[in-house]
This record gives sequence, structure tokens and C-alpha cells, in this order.
Amino acid sequence: MHTFEEILQRIEGEIARMRFPYPPKSLYEPIRYILSLGGKRIRPALTLLACDIYNNGIENAIQPALGLEVFHNFTLLHDDLMDEADMRRNKPTVHKVWNANAAILSGDAMLIAAYQLIGATDPRYLRPVLDLFTQTAAEICGGQQYDMEFESRTDVSEAEYIEMIRLKTAVLLACALKTGAIVGDAPQADADHLYDFGIHIGLAFQLQDDLLDVYGDPATFGKNIGGDILCDKKTFLRIHAERLADERQKACFQDWARRETFDPHEKIAAYTSIYNELGLKELTEERIQAYYEEATRDLAALSVDPERLNVLKTVCDQLMHRKK
Repeated sequence: MHTFEEILQRIEGEIARMRFPYPPKSLYEPIRYILSLGGKRIRPALTLLACDIYNNGIENAIQPALGLEVFHNFTLLHDDLMDEADMRRNKPTVHKVWNANAAILSGDAMLIAAYQLIGATDPRYLRPVLDLFTQTAAEICGGQQYDMEFESRTDVSEAEYIEMIRLKTAVLLACALKTGAIVGDAPQADADHLYDFGIHIGLAFQLQDDLLDVYGDPATFGKNIGGDILCDKKTFLRIHAERLADERQKACFQDWARRETFDPHEKIAAYTSIYNELGLKELTEERIQAYYEEATRDLAALSVDPERLNVLKTVCDQLMHRKK
């Protein structure tokens, strides 16, 4: 079996060799830019790791893994534009380096490139892989729509929020794992368990992201702290703040909502102070741990020697203890 380092090296090598031969070159410069920013490469890595568990090899998983990474970066490109985010992985976002129109059009080209890569999957596995990817892509769009709609609501429930992040974040991790299982000839039950594992680890991952947006270190987080607060996003912390806030705290939220101009640092500090008063950091950490334990049970249900899961477990442990 491959080590995680070997998996990452293969992914980076394949991305470096990726070419976009269609004119004009200017359409693909933003694509090369966002792919060059690096990132954790978790989604393609999970695809290759899942395949390796069953197949002692990763060749069948390379093309769909690359397709999922290109698709993931496409979603980031458009997400940054919708959020008006200035930074991604400590570098200016695509719409800041170029402009909004370039981000939209190059993002569209990335989606097409993702489908081309997925389409290069071994024909024996292409239909289930393509069906899963198409379902996942549609779900992610639904999750993004919910995310935008929640910004103008003050009554978002925890259940609604969890469904939103399941669609926006978790299903792509689940898709990556199940895709690797499919091309690795895993039993159907194992492929389904790995999908469930991806959902639970994805929910934990997004809640960790919510936490880092408030309590992370900007030097390691890769984007500005408090971005979700400034965009009035309904994160796990924010929806529970709305639910638990007393009259004084609710008045504080309402005051900030009415302001048309303000110091961003003051708003972030005000919200963080309320989160601290309500113990929301601890509540979020409890939910993260609960989803992580569910993910552990999903892995325990697999039909393989537990030792073959060591690399996958290590990667997921790192995700749960990340600072970026």
C-alpha cells in the first residue's frame, strides 16, 4: 500500500502535468493559478486511498481523483466570488487578481475540465462513477443555495444547517471515498460505508472550519479570520448564538445588522465576545467529536483488515486536529 506522502506526491505531479490545450490561453490562466495555490488535496487523496485499500494500486483512481480536485477548486473559485473573499490560501483570490467575469468564465471551464477527467475513468467503472459525481455536483449547488438563503434568515435551525453543510461540503468527501472504492472493486456494502464515513468526517470537518474562522490563527488558516461573521453567514456558532442569546446579546446582533458602515475588526470582536459568553466554542467541539465518533464506527463496519485502514485513519485524525 502507498503512504500518504506518496499519494500526495503523485497528485501534485499529475496536477503539474495537467494541460489545457484549448484557446485562448487567457481563459485557463486563472485555472492554473488556483490549482497552483496548493491546498490539502484531501479529496483526490481520499479517492486514491480508498482505491488502494482494496486494490493495492491507485492507477484506476487517478483520473477521477483529478476530476474531483479540479471540481473542488471550481467551487472555491465561485464561492470566493459570491462571498467577496479577498484571500484564498494566503494569496489573492481569482476575482481579485483578474475580475469577476474572469472568475465566472474560468470557473465554468473548470467544471467542463472536471467532467473531462471523470469521463476518462476506466469504462468498467465509468457509469457508477459518473452518476455519483453528477449527483454530488447537483447536491453541492443545492448546498450553496441554502447557504446564501440562510444569510437573510435569523431562524435557521441546527438541523437545517447540518443539511446545508452535508450538501455543500460533506457529499464531495463522501463521493471521493466511494469513487475510490468503486474503481478499487470494493464490495458494495463497503463502498456505502465509506460514503457514510465521508459524510460524517465531512460534517466534522466543516464544523472545524466554522470554529477556525473565529478562533484560528490567520497565519496558518490561509484566509482572514472572521470572514463568516462579516458576511453574516449562518455558521454553527452563529445559529446557536441566535438561539441562546439573551436580550442584551440579541440587541447587539441587531445593532450590527443595522450598520451600513463599520470597522470589521470591531464587529468580529463583538461577535466573538458573545460566542465566548455562550460557550459556543465548547459546544462546537462537542459536535465535532460526536461526528468523528460516528465516522469511526463507519470504518469499523468495513470488511477489510483494520491495518489496511491505518493511513486513512491517520489522515482523518490530522483533519480533526488541523489549524488551517
